[in-house]
Amino acid sequence: MINDVEAGADLYCFAQDQFARLITASALAKLGQGAAKTVIETNDADAVAAVTTGEDTLWAYPLTADNGYFMYYDKSVIPDEDVDSLEKLIADCEAANKYFSFELNAWYLASFFFGAGCKSEWITDNDGNITGVNDNFNSDKGLVAAKAMNKLLGSSCYNSSSEASAFEKGSAIVVSGTWNSATIRTMLGDNMGVADLPSFEVDGETYHLGSYFGFKLMGVKPQVDAVKGAALHRLAQYLTGYDCQMERHASNGWGPSNLQAQAEDVVVNDPVLIVVNEQRQYSVIQGAIHGSWWDIGKVIGDEVKAATSEEDLKQALQNYEDKMVAVFNMSNDEKEAWTVIGTCNLTDGFFYTDYNNETRSNWTDDIPMVKGEDGLWRTEKAWEMEAGTEFKVRQGKSWDVSWGNGTDNFKVEEAGTYYVVFDEAAATVSLEAAE
Repeated sequence: MINDVEAGADLYCFAQDQFARLITASALAKLGQGAAKTVIETNDADAVAAVTTGEDTLWAYPLTADNGYFMYYDKSVIPDEDVDSLEKLIADCEAANKYFSFELNAWYLASFFFGAGCKSEWITDNDGNITGVNDNFNSDKGLVAAKAMNKLLGSSCYNSSSEASAFEKGSAIVVSGTWNSATIRTMLGDNMGVADLPSFEVDGETYHLGSYFGFKLMGVKPQVDAVKGAALHRLAQYLTGYDCQMERHASNGWGPSNLQAQAEDVVVNDPVLIVVNEQRQYSVIQGAIHGSWWDIGKVIGDEVKAATSEEDLKQALQNYEDKMVAVFNMSNDEKEAWTVIGTCNLTDGFFYTDYNNETRSNWTDDIPMVKGEDGLWRTEKAWEMEAGTEFKVRQGKSWDVSWGNGTDNFKVEEAGTYYVVFDEAAATVSLEAAE
C-alpha cells in the first residue's frame, strides 16, 4: 500500500504500527462524521484513540483489541508458582537445559523500558506527520531496564524468537501473542500455560515487565468516486462490527474491540484473552511510531547483549539517544537519499563485514548510495556477496518507503562482487557486477 497506493486494495487490514506510515502515504481515507460517531460509540476507547490523530480526526476502523504480547510456557518444565519472576524463570530454563524465547527486536524489548517507567511517545499533527518525540530511554530508569535485559540476554537459556515453532526447538517459554495461540495449544496440549509477563529485580527494587499494546485495524483507500467510497465505508463498518468480530473470535481467537462483543461470556472467559487483559494494565498503547525507530530500538538490544559493564550499558543508551536526535536533524538531502540495508555479506550468522571492512550488525546499518548522472542510485563501492544474501533499499534510513524484489527482499542468486543499483523512476533494484 505504501509503495504503490494506486495499485493497492480499496479495503485492507493492517496492524496499528503501520498507521502513521499509511496516513503519510495518503493510503487512508478519513472517516465521515457518521462513521466516526459509530466507531467512537461502539468501540474500546483505546481502540478509538489508535485510529485518531490530533484531537478528533479518525482514519480507520478498529478490528481487534489484542495486538500485544504475553508469555506462553510449558507446564512440564515451568512451575506455575514461578511465572511472575524473571529470575526464577531463567533459573528454571537453565536447570532444564531449555530456552527462554524473547525476540530481540524493538517492539518486544521496549517492555523492559516501559516496566522501568520509561516513555517513548511520538507526536503527530492532524495529518499524521510526526513532529517530535518524548523519549527518556537514556535515563536512570533506562539503565534499570538495560540491566534487566542484560540479565536475560546474557543467560545461556536466551533465544531470540517469538515463533510458536520455538517450542519444537527446545524452548520452555515463548513471549508472543494471540496469533500463535491455536498452534501452541496443538503443540503443548494440556501442558500449555499462559501468563502475563513476569516481574524483574534490579538493585533491590522490583518492576513488572511492560509491553506495547495495540490494535488491528481496517482501512479504506481514498476514492475518486464518492459513491464507491461511501459503499466501502459502509462495508468496513459491517466487517468491523459486532457480528464479524464475534465470528473472528470463534474462528481465530482474536480479541474484539467492539464493546458489546467484549462483554460476551465466551470472550470474558477466554483464558488467553484473560491474560491479554492482565498484561494490558502494564502496557503502553502503541501510537504512531517513526519508521526509523524499529532499527534504532533494535540496536539497544544488540549493544546490551554485548555489554560487559555498567559503562557499556550507559553507552548503549547514549548511542540510542544520539540516533533519536539524528532523526530530527536529518537534512532534506538525507531524507531523500536511498540506502541499502540487509544481511549483505554474513560472516557468522549475525554480523556482516561491509565494503570498508567494518563489522556491522545485521539489518541495522545503512550502506550509502549516490545518484549518478544517469539518474540511477548506486552504492559507492562494490563488495562481495554470497548467494542468498538479502537486502532492501530504503529512503531516509526509514522503513516508510522501501523496495527490494517488489515489496519482498531482494535476494542474490549467484555469489559475486556487486554494486547495488536502484532505479527510482521504475522502482526496481538490481545488481551490477564489478569489473
